[in-house]
Amino acid sequence: MPSDVIDTLVGIAPGSPLDAVRAHRLVARTHAQASYEALFAPADMAGVAAEERLALAVFICGLHGEAETGAFYATSLAETLRPAIEAAIAAGVTTGPYGNFPAGPLSGEDSAGLDYRVDSRIAAPLGRRLVTAFEHAHMLVFHPRDAAAPSLQAMLDAGWTTTDIVTLSQIVSFLSFQIRAVAGLRILRNTP
Repeated sequence: MPSDVIDTLVGIAPGSPLDAVRAHRLVARTHAQASYEALFAPADMAGVAAEERLALAVFICGLHGEAETGAFYATSLAETLRPAIEAAIAAGVTTGPYGNFPAGPLSGEDSAGLDYRVDSRIAAPLGRRLVTAFEHAHMLVFHPRDAAAPSLQAMLDAGWTTTDIVTLSQIVSFLSFQIRAVAGLRILRNTP
């Protein structure tokens, strides 16, 4: 496990100018690494297996167009899952956010968009649990204001517990943060 996953993803060397930049936000740096460890290397994986966590991470990175970070998470992933995940990503890439606000002043910002469902042709290698996890993640990334009980019920029906759903949602949230942090630091790294 990397001592600091963001440093690893960006290529930040100890003592470098970017290392100094990150040292100015030591609490944020420490908590980002602790979040990574809690989500991807906990002492107890509980109801979400390591491979499910990694598969979801690769899917989320793909939705964000972040192939390099996705490759980091894919390194420990079974080869048999990769083609199905790549197909799921290709079918799920879109822009957003989409969704509808409750009737009121924000309704003018309602926007229709892709209602993502994993294609039945790639569902078998993924299994029902990952299929619902991918659909849930897609909703959180592109339809956050449409999060509602039916999507959570689909996950419960697929065998996820409420604790598992929280863990999966935390992975989506963490990766959305991590991808943006890494992108920003890469821009700084490449700026003369």
